[in-house]
Amino acid sequence: MKFWKRALCLGLGALLAASALPVTAGALSEEDLTAPSAVLMEASTGKVLFEKNSHEVRACASITKVMTLLLVMEAIDQGRMSLTDTITASEHASSMGGSDIWLEPGETMSADDMVKATVVASANDAAVALAEHLEGTEEAFVQKMNQRAAELGMKDTVFKNCNGLDEEGHVTSAYDVALMSRELIKHEKIFDYTTIWMDTLREGKTQIVNTNKLLKSYNGITGLKTGTTGGAGSCITATAQRDGLSLIGVVLGSATGKERFTDAAALLDYGFSNYMIYTPGLPEEALQPVPVVNGMQSQVAVESAASGSVLLTKGREKDLKTEVKLSESVEAPVAKGQQLGKIVYTLDGEVLTEYPITAAGDVEQISFFSALGILARELLRL
Repeated sequence: MKFWKRALCLGLGALLAASALPVTAGALSEEDLTAPSAVLMEASTGKVLFEKNSHEVRACASITKVMTLLLVMEAIDQGRMSLTDTITASEHASSMGGSDIWLEPGETMSADDMVKATVVASANDAAVALAEHLEGTEEAFVQKMNQRAAELGMKDTVFKNCNGLDEEGHVTSAYDVALMSRELIKHEKIFDYTTIWMDTLREGKTQIVNTNKLLKSYNGITGLKTGTTGGAGSCITATAQRDGLSLIGVVLGSATGKERFTDAAALLDYGFSNYMIYTPGLPEEALQPVPVVNGMQSQVAVESAASGSVLLTKGREKDLKTEVKLSESVEAPVAKGQQLGKIVYTLDGEVLTEYPITAAGDVEQISFFSALGILARELLRL
């Protein structure tokens, strides 16, 4: 049976690599997408650029693994796990059906290979093995998944497992998928896996092929995850970057894999055709020193971490308004990092983004003795 599974996987990979998909640009309407639910989100701001039934509660198949991978990446950052860890497959993990890498009970594999298998091969058994490695049981890991979903504001989501196999009550929405995808791609290490087309495990004995056909056909694609089950249909969360613009296109419930990819490409094309990341520059008046009242220094230098980059509809650069709001003075003591103002970028009266202006250093409050010292120094100059 495992031989035939492996043969089927390799045959599917060859089929997926066979052709590229046509994509469209310009305007986009709900009718242009065959999928029942979709959303396009800009990654740096979280702004929704297009949506179709984006909060409709649906199954999402292996898109579930985005949350599994997010918890894995966070555990690595926190030092609770390393990609060099050795993970042992349990009886439960090896019993998973659907997409898998045919883990045997007791088989060991590095965390790096388990992540690769989860991303590229969408391996249900590898996802469970990772979950158990982190939390002891899949059930405990799923609790963490739901907790993290709540923290991210994923109000349409309930996870019942860590791999996306159809299960009653295991649901999410296109919008929620975009939210967790946005969080996952903050961990740029994930792109080392999501951009793999073909690779091997078990020292070359097991070949794996990515089911994300856009890797071979879409300019700027960086991932992220596909999923297909009888209950969910064909799904994808597709991420891409061009000219500093990072987009997340989510498609849920497509009738076929081809329609899933066509819709995802249409979403991304719409975003890249109509939006841009614009950097207007930092206004000179934003960095003027602020007078200090009753301080050991008469003024304090300021600084701003403003990148000046904003999301704009293409062609609206000249309509962008920049306003600097800076305190006329500040009472001592002043602490480095203390907010003294802000830079506000607006378009048509709507605030697009704002950045704080902060004190670049400390200024102590003047005291009786320090005032005497200053007076003495001034007298000596006479």
